[in-house]
Amino acid sequence: MTRTQGDAQPPEASFSLDHFIGLYEAKDDPWDNETKWSDQRKYAVAMASLPRERYRRAYEPGCAVGVLSVMLAARCDSLLAVDCVDEAVVQARSAVAELPDVRVERALLPVELPDGTFDLIVIGDLLYYLSAADLDLMLDGVLTRLEPGGDLLVTHFRDRENPGGYDGFNVHAEVAARSGLDRLIHHEDEWFVLDVFRKR
Repeated sequence: MTRTQGDAQPPEASFSLDHFIGLYEAKDDPWDNETKWSDQRKYAVAMASLPRERYRRAYEPGCAVGVLSVMLAARCDSLLAVDCVDEAVVQARSAVAELPDVRVERALLPVELPDGTFDLIVIGDLLYYLSAADLDLMLDGVLTRLEPGGDLLVTHFRDRENPGGYDGFNVHAEVAARSGLDRLIHHEDEWFVLDVFRKR
């Protein structure tokens, strides 16, 4: 199906914290990040798409159980990974327990964005849960914290069963429309879309 920018709308309100807590109450790994082949492949493509061999300071909002965090740690001098659900933070901390340069914190986004700046920000399967207003706040905050010359990697699910729904296509169009970013890499298939942008 052909997609055009604006063909689907973000949720009226951002998904609630209770929604995500409920997912973790029902299942330890709600999205099967540790076992699902499509996610394993997506993470491999993400790591291969990072333009630089090494980054100084990285930020990963929405880290879930920390599967990608472990991979990112191998390429970063330091990594701050955050999630809004306490159980996700506990699991992610366990996953990176042997990695002293990784910090996992609880944060509700976009209101609790971190201090400081980063030369790498990685956002996976997060932005389409935000209302239009919160998405604007999130992107404003992220781009303020991304250093000039820094890289922003975004990757989100493509909804094959509801191809006109608000999914990775739409949120990546919002990111691409932001000024001051050059798109270095674009990947799209039946499962996900991935882009890497560099801040001018």
